[in-house]
Amino acid sequence: MKKKISILGSTGSIGTQTLDLVRRYPDRLEVSAMSCGTNIELFEKQIREFKPALAAVMDEKLAAELKLRLNDMSVEILGGMEGLIAVAGYEDSDMTVTAVVGMIGILPTIEAIKAGKDIALANKETLVCAGHIIMPLAKEHGVKIYPVDSEHSAIFQCLQGEQGNPIDKILLTASGGPFLGKKTGELKCVKVSEALNHPNWSMGKKITIDSATMVNKGLEIIEASHLFGVDCDKIQVVIQPKSIIHSMVQFADGAVKAQLGTPDMHLPIAYALFYPDRADIEGDRLDFATMTSIDIRRPDEETFKGLSLARRAFKAGGNIPTALNAANEIAVQLFLDEKISFLDIYDIIEKAMDNAAFVKEADIDCILETERQTREFILRSERS
Repeated sequence: MKKKISILGSTGSIGTQTLDLVRRYPDRLEVSAMSCGTNIELFEKQIREFKPALAAVMDEKLAAELKLRLNDMSVEILGGMEGLIAVAGYEDSDMTVTAVVGMIGILPTIEAIKAGKDIALANKETLVCAGHIIMPLAKEHGVKIYPVDSEHSAIFQCLQGEQGNPIDKILLTASGGPFLGKKTGELKCVKVSEALNHPNWSMGKKITIDSATMVNKGLEIIEASHLFGVDCDKIQVVIQPKSIIHSMVQFADGAVKAQLGTPDMHLPIAYALFYPDRADIEGDRLDFATMTSIDIRRPDEETFKGLSLARRAFKAGGNIPTALNAANEIAVQLFLDEKISFLDIYDIIEKAMDNAAFVKEADIDCILETERQTREFILRSERS
């Protein structure tokens, strides 16, 4: 029996790789609904190929244009957040793949959970900002959340068969990004093209910059804490430059389980889609006969402040992780637009966190308002 899926963000990196798997397993997967942000050229091609019943474009003007382009097809086209929410909770889907980038994924994910859809979660901002809401809501509605990030998928895989066994520590691995080993002075004048030159992974621009700053790994600490119910002080980040070890779990008896593999996002996506089965995925395999060593290093948290900023935000709690996340989204875009320097990203995040009016019990309205206020604060500061 086919699994019917809705994809939020089908034109992005995770979305396109999810569609690769639909092509590869047409007898097991079917796309019922899908959405995109602005790339309607690619989106039109995807709709014509996969023939979903429902499609949505976040930009409402582009949604109207797409409707005209597809007037020869029987597909419903919606626009704006209303469209994304409709795709997320589409009644004829079994699972929602949240592959959008940024806080835009929070409301659709909540609506998908309320509609009883299992979630293949690639949108880390959903848990960073609203994990205290999302995880109890998923439990209330009997919804499973399957992590798609390679690191969280690795942890999830390591925990299979370990129900009831206490976790002593999660070892969250990082590649170190393109600037591994560099010091602060060497990062003052780095170019956007250099920051986008990740040594192992092919990802979208935003997450690639997050990897370079290591803010990404800080966000993943918060995400892992929510997903696996482990205090952030029990989550240790280690650098593994070749991205062979995707993450590890140390148990109370000292035993460590690790998930290893080639750096290919098709693997964690497929594990989420087909769980508990493993798909027969073509691709490179690790060759232990030729592997002479696996390099492990400590992260340089003085140079790459993303880790310490994230821990500070998570320990503060309330709406401060939202201020961290929103500030990072805005700062990364400013850097990509060449309006600020690489190191300015850290300064902007820290100032935004300091400026945020702390709210301990942060509901969805508070989270969205904190995002708005953070954006206004940063853009006002940049103009002055």
